[in-house]
Amino acid sequence: MNDSDEGTPYTGYSTPGGSNSIPPTPSEGIIHFTPKRAMASFDNLVALANHQEKLKGARKMVWRDRGQPVVELDTLETCLAHALSGGLRSGALAFNIRAAFNLVLALIRIHKVPRDRRFALIRHAIFGTDTWRFALMLGTFTSVYKFLINALPILIPALNPSQSASALGDDDEAAKLEAGLKTVEVPLAKRSARLSLSARAQLVLIRKKTRRWHAALAGAVAGGLAIMWEKRSRRAIIAQQMFVRGLQGSYNAYTTRRNIRVPHGDVLVFALACGQIMYGFLLRPDTLPHSYTNWIGQASKVPREAIKMNMGLVREGKFDLADLEKLVAKKDTTPFNRADLFALKDELLNSTAAATNSAERYSRLVYGPCSAVHPAVSSCLNVPFDRFFAVSKWMLPIYGALHFVPAIVFRRKAFMQDPGKVLVKAGLGSMRSSAFLGAFVALYQGLFCYKHYLHKYLTMLRMGLRPTNIFNSPLAALPAWLIDFLISKPSFWILGFSAGLTLFVEEKRRRGELAMYVLPKALESVWVMARGKGWVFRTGKWGETMLTALGMAMVMSTYQNDPQHLSGFVRRILYQFIGPN
Repeated sequence: MNDSDEGTPYTGYSTPGGSNSIPPTPSEGIIHFTPKRAMASFDNLVALANHQEKLKGARKMVWRDRGQPVVELDTLETCLAHALSGGLRSGALAFNIRAAFNLVLALIRIHKVPRDRRFALIRHAIFGTDTWRFALMLGTFTSVYKFLINALPILIPALNPSQSASALGDDDEAAKLEAGLKTVEVPLAKRSARLSLSARAQLVLIRKKTRRWHAALAGAVAGGLAIMWEKRSRRAIIAQQMFVRGLQGSYNAYTTRRNIRVPHGDVLVFALACGQIMYGFLLRPDTLPHSYTNWIGQASKVPREAIKMNMGLVREGKFDLADLEKLVAKKDTTPFNRADLFALKDELLNSTAAATNSAERYSRLVYGPCSAVHPAVSSCLNVPFDRFFAVSKWMLPIYGALHFVPAIVFRRKAFMQDPGKVLVKAGLGSMRSSAFLGAFVALYQGLFCYKHYLHKYLTMLRMGLRPTNIFNSPLAALPAWLIDFLISKPSFWILGFSAGLTLFVEEKRRRGELAMYVLPKALESVWVMARGKGWVFRTGKWGETMLTALGMAMVMSTYQNDPQHLSGFVRRILYQFIGPN
């Protein structure tokens, strides 16, 4: 060793150019291996990898990954095994979802329950009959549908589509897909579909080799059998939702094939449904679910007595004086409205039934008076502003939960990356949704007051009880039937339709879901009215089952062949429970 290297510790290597420039071998004892420790580390890595694979497999049992390929089944035995495994998975998933939902509801009201009954409340929330019914319903649907959709091509081979044909008739694209090509040219009309699957999974799912009637038959049989697990009180709600979802998918598929486009169709459907719902709420509450009419009454901020007075006056020309006295006794009734209600009472008690001459026609009550509809607000001009802020404030916590909880729970990755952006977006969405419902109530009640004021003004003008001039003289020539239309029964339907146009305030992506929420209520109201007039048949105890079967036939036919035409929410739910097939 050189003198210059005396202060340098020996590390087993010499400096470049030295005699010991060749690295030592392990046999020289310079680098020591510990085989046992190395093998233990390797075993730990293998165990960790196996553990991760097991976790991944367990997660797949709970949540289906995107882009799952279609399962090819050739025998009835494999179809049955595939259906049973899928049904068990769907039943377990449905059980957990319903149990978690019931548990949250139980924890919200657990402070109102005595301590000795809290454990029973939680146990019933998790293992109650509602949870088991929900799990059996979805498990049965998945099993029956999976078996039929895969077994029908085997049982009826003569109707199998050819190997080179696809469900949409895109022979070239299907051949490319089967050849393993990852990129397929899709026409612009089909490229606009937005699926929650990967691009390849979209093509595989859309081009599933199945007849439409196979999916429709499987969906109808599975839906009709599965719905019977639920309570009769819940069957109607489920059947209505499935039916309108089927209508939505079928309509979207039909209009796409025919190149038909209705601008703002979701708003139009919502407005039509609101027209029927508000008509039923005010004049035919027996055609709507009792819980739904109660909710509308709370949202409208109109006293129940005023609603009863209006219904009695419009339909029968009379009302219960006890309702008027209750309105007078309210603490928040203004002195002006209280005096108007007292005057109304005196007029009714002192008037004679023979008072039918045209001079008194305008003063007769044929609708609910404004002093009863908004007893806490004296002027009709202030009603829209009062209702807008009152309803928006009332709905803000509810819509806040609907916007904030999904944004934080189901979009955790985006929330962790930029929590401020997610919270601001959820807050703005909450205020926008609250403003939508506030605008709906404000517009409806504003039109309610002004149409009655306009009717009174035009009637007095036509009868010569108001002075005419060059501006209002044409209005005096209006026929009586046209003026009376303002207080007719259809006028309440028109008010609901007009108020439904406030859906433009809501975010565009939520309009379709809101339209699908109110449409079943409107259809139920129309059906009950038509049944009362003898225009439609009575379905008896099998009505919900038949409606569910029809709805699921449309839903599954669309899902199996044109899934892009279903709403994103329905498509994602079906994919988790059904998969590609």
